[in-house]
Amino acid sequence: MAKFLLIESRDPFDNNVVARQYDLAVNLVKEGNEVTLFLVQNGVLPARPGAHSALLTATARSGVEVLADDFSLRERGIADNRLVEGVKAASLSVIVDQLANGRKAIWH
Repeated sequence: MAKFLLIESRDPFDNNVVARQYDLAVNLVKEGNEVTLFLVQNGVLPARPGAHSALLTATARSGVEVLADDFSLRERGIADNRLVEGVKAASLSVIVDQLANGRKAIWH
């Protein structure tokens, strides 16, 4: 089993490639891997209830750990207690820790 860290900084409202990143995360889990999807910058926008949050929630339900950068959330006025099901706020130190522990990273 491999461990992956996928970092998504793009907004799914502007970029259709984001859904493919979510699909990649789900498929990696289906193949028996451990996957964290870390949302930063505009990538945190679907972490609040709205049009694109259903796909993110489905990704979390599939077994992907979905984390949203707490600084990016605050910058966009999204409260930690208003995140959709399956998404947790976290600091960027998670990325550093996971990379230090040998995670394979993919950043979009």
